[in-house]
Amino acid sequence: MADIKDLEKAAREGKLDRREFIKRAGALGLAAPFAASLLSQSVHAATPKQGGKFRLGVAHGSTTDTLDPGTHENGFMSDTVYAYANHLFEVDNTQKLVPELAESFEASSDAKTWVIKLRKGVEFHNGRELTADDVLASINHHRGEDSKSAVKSLLDPLQEMKKTGEHEVTFKLSAGNADFPFILSDYHLAILPNSDGSMDWQAGFGTGGYIIERFEPGVRTIFKRNPNYWKAGRAHFDEVELISLIDTTARQNAIMNQEVDVIDRVDPKTVHLLSRNPNLDILETTGTLHYTFPMRVDQAPFDNYDLRMAVKLSVDRDQLLSKILLGHGAIGNDHPISTANPYHNSEMPQRMYDPDKAKHHLKKAGMEGITLDLGTSDAAFSGAVDAALLIKDSAAKAGLNINVVREPKDGYWSNVWNKKAWCACYWGGRPTEDWMFTTAYVADSKWNDTAWTTGAAVDKFNKLVVAARSELDTSKRRKMYYECQQLVSDDGGSLVPMFANYIMALNKKVAHGEVAGNWDKDGNKAIERWWFA
Repeated sequence: MADIKDLEKAAREGKLDRREFIKRAGALGLAAPFAASLLSQSVHAATPKQGGKFRLGVAHGSTTDTLDPGTHENGFMSDTVYAYANHLFEVDNTQKLVPELAESFEASSDAKTWVIKLRKGVEFHNGRELTADDVLASINHHRGEDSKSAVKSLLDPLQEMKKTGEHEVTFKLSAGNADFPFILSDYHLAILPNSDGSMDWQAGFGTGGYIIERFEPGVRTIFKRNPNYWKAGRAHFDEVELISLIDTTARQNAIMNQEVDVIDRVDPKTVHLLSRNPNLDILETTGTLHYTFPMRVDQAPFDNYDLRMAVKLSVDRDQLLSKILLGHGAIGNDHPISTANPYHNSEMPQRMYDPDKAKHHLKKAGMEGITLDLGTSDAAFSGAVDAALLIKDSAAKAGLNINVVREPKDGYWSNVWNKKAWCACYWGGRPTEDWMFTTAYVADSKWNDTAWTTGAAVDKFNKLVVAARSELDTSKRRKMYYECQQLVSDDGGSLVPMFANYIMALNKKVAHGEVAGNWDKDGNKAIERWWFA
C-alpha cells in the first residue's frame, strides 16, 4: 500500500494527471474504476478548505522566548512569527524565493542598490496599513552598535536604508550581494508596526494569516484566523494551537493519541511504529538540517588545533548515521553546507573515523588521556544523548575520554548552547552559503557558536565570505565557497557529523501541497499553508 500512498500523494501535489495515475494504479493491480475513485479523493484532498482547529506539536520552545524577533532562536518561535507576521520575501513551497510584503524589486547592475516597492492595502492586526516606515523600523531594530539581534551581522553590509515613497524603500549596501532578498526572508526580519520610529514587537501585531490570542513562552501559542488576511489561498484553519513538546516520547504519544494533528522531528527509531498507525502519514523531506557538536575555540582545551582535529577524527560518522538517523540522512564533513546548497564542495575528501590519526594529534597537542565534558540533551535534537554516548565510545579507542553531561531540556538554548565549551546542537541550515556563513561562522556573528574569531584561517575565511558575496561570476564564486568550506572543516570548531532529513508525522486528515525543505514543517509555514481535507 505504500506505493499507492505515493501515487495519491503525487496526485494531491499535481505531479500526475488522470491518465498517468490510472495507468500506474493499474500496474499495481487496481481496477480502473477503483483507481478513478482514489484519484477523485486525492484531488479533492488537494483543494484547500477553510475551518477547524489545527494543533501542532513541536520539539522546540523555551521559557525565555519572547516576541522580539531579534531573540528568536528555536522552531517554536519561527513557527509563531511565520503565523502572525510576514517578511519582505519568502521561500515558497517549491523552494523558490518570491516577494511577500514586497510587491516588486529592482537591483542595480552591481547588486549594491535595491529598490523595493511594498504591497498596498496590507493591514496589521490593529487595522493600520503597512507603510515604508514599518519596514524601516523593523529592519533598524536589528542594526546599530547596541543591537542584540541574532541577525545583526547579516545586516552589517547595509550602509543606508531610506524611505523613497510611502510604499517604497531603497537599500544601499557597502558591497554587492546577489543574495540580499534571501536575507530579507530570514525569520528574524519580520515586518512589525512602527511606533515613534521603533519596532513595536510587544503588542504582538503582525500582518500574517493568524492573530495571537495567547502567548505562553515555551508552552503554547494560540491563534485565531485573520479575517482580513491579504494573501489569497493561505491561512485555512479557524484556530491554531502551537504546543511545545520537547520530549520525544511526549510528542509521539500526542500524535498517536490524536491530541495533536502534526508533530515535527520524529525520532528515526519510531518511524516504523508510527507508519503502522492507520490514522497517520509520515512526511519526510531533505534539506539543510544538520546536527553539530560545536567546540568553542575561545575556551581551553579547544583553543588547540590538534585537540580539535583529534576530536573530529575520533567520531564514527557512519555509526551515527546508521544508529541515530537509521539512514534518514547523510554523513557530514565538519562544515554546514549540504548537497542541497548551490555551492556544496563535492570535491573535498570526506573525513572519516581514524583513531590512529586522532592519537597522533592528541600526542602532538600534549593532551593524551585528557577528559572532555560534552553537554547534551534531546532538546538539541532527537537522539542527541545517544549520539554523545556513541561519540564517547568511538573516541575511547583514540585515547580520548569523554564525560557525557546530561543537561536539562528546559533552558538548554539559553544556558548551555553558545556558552559551554562543548555541547550538542542542531542547525536548520540556510538556502545560500553566504546566509549560513554570515549567520554562524563569520567572526562577528552573534551565533558563532564555536567562537571561531581569530587566526589566519579565520581572517582568510572572513575575507572570502565578503568577496564571494559580491562576486557575480559563478565559477569564481564557487571556488571561493569551496575554500570557505575547507577552512571551516580543517581549522574551525564545528564537528558536523551528519545531515538529517526532516521527518514529520501527520494525522491523515491534514492535507498539503508540495512541501518545502528549507526548514521542517514546509519551511516552518505549515500553519499558513496546510489545511484539513
